[in-house]
Amino acid sequence: MATMNDKPHPTTPVASSSARRRWIFTAIAVVAVIGIAYGSYWALVLRNFQSTDDAYVNGNVVPITPQVSGTVVAIAADDTQFVAAGQPLVRLDDSDAKVALDQAEAQLGKTVREVRNLFATTAQLSATVEIRESDVARAQDDVTRRERLAGSGAVSGEELQHAHDALNAARAALLAAQQQLEANRARVDRTGIDTHPDVQNAAAGVHEAYLGYARTAIPAPISGYVAKRTVQLGQRVSPGTPLMAIVPLDQVWIDANFKEAQLAEMRVGQPVSLHADLYGRKVDYHGQVVGFGAGTGSAFAVLPAQNATGNWIKVVQRVPVRIALDPVELASHPLQIGLSMQAEVDTRDHSGDRLPQLTQATPAYSTDVFRSLDDLANDRVKAVIAANEASPRKLARVPGRQEGASDDPLARGDRARNDARLARAPARDSP
Repeated sequence: MATMNDKPHPTTPVASSSARRRWIFTAIAVVAVIGIAYGSYWALVLRNFQSTDDAYVNGNVVPITPQVSGTVVAIAADDTQFVAAGQPLVRLDDSDAKVALDQAEAQLGKTVREVRNLFATTAQLSATVEIRESDVARAQDDVTRRERLAGSGAVSGEELQHAHDALNAARAALLAAQQQLEANRARVDRTGIDTHPDVQNAAAGVHEAYLGYARTAIPAPISGYVAKRTVQLGQRVSPGTPLMAIVPLDQVWIDANFKEAQLAEMRVGQPVSLHADLYGRKVDYHGQVVGFGAGTGSAFAVLPAQNATGNWIKVVQRVPVRIALDPVELASHPLQIGLSMQAEVDTRDHSGDRLPQLTQATPAYSTDVFRSLDDLANDRVKAVIAANEASPRKLARVPGRQEGASDDPLARGDRARNDARLARAPARDSP
């Protein structure tokens, strides 16, 4: 057993100090190795990546508005539903538009028949001129023959005077027929039935009325999901009234807001890795930088910051960077507008421009839904004109008209002959 006089041997101060120094040196060495490793990793890798969690999904929100006034009688789509381009969304009462279209078509048919009458009148007047020319020639022959006989006394002076009076009357009738022909010719010269100004004016009325009738059915200009529906049955709407919106989720992009100090090495075309809070780290998106905002977010705010005050505090600004997503990945894992994203840009490639000055050669977005209405309206006009034009059998009966000839009688092959007769007729006016 130990006695009270037995005491432990204390550690010497030299050994304790040496152990402490070893631990300090070891800790310093570990920290130095970690610092060197991190510095090397940052210099080689991390400094070439810029990341932010201030990124959100953005996209087009296409408003649906009517082009004509009317009362809503049917709603074919509701919120959250998918619609295809051209699918009817809202239908307005078309009673008034149908009446206006019927009136316009009736006016076009009437105008076509009036223009046909002008062409027929021109041909008739041309034939009348030829008859008057024959009358003048016959009267001139009578005068010439009586003048020869008057010298021998076979014809009295009174009969010769009557022959001159008949010649003057024939010339007056010819002049009146020529003037009537020229007046009617001025209304149809160098035109056909479908190109006549009166017909074109009436056709424009049918075109306008048909567009008004067709626009009572409001189609989807693009495929997407319905959102923000506010229209109700029985509502009286006017052009420009917001009815609903279409969101094409296959055309979304990412707006990532980077700090101004992070933009120095960013260029258009650099690759981007993204993750959505919706799917987490298990889904990777790959995108590309396609553009930079023209200003910071505060510059375009409704109430821009006013820093010219005495209590100014510097705030780091952020600039929106647009990132395009891979459409295949987006189709596999769709995103909705407004979702949060994490974006990391690889800035090693500096071949792109910082702010490229490129113009868009083709429309960024377009739709052909409304263009088809013009084609349908043109077909409607052609059908009305064709229904009121003369049939080929009737056209064949027009004097001087040949198979396949133009609707313009002045374009016939005998026009030069008629003009020559009209030019020669006044030359016979000498007694």
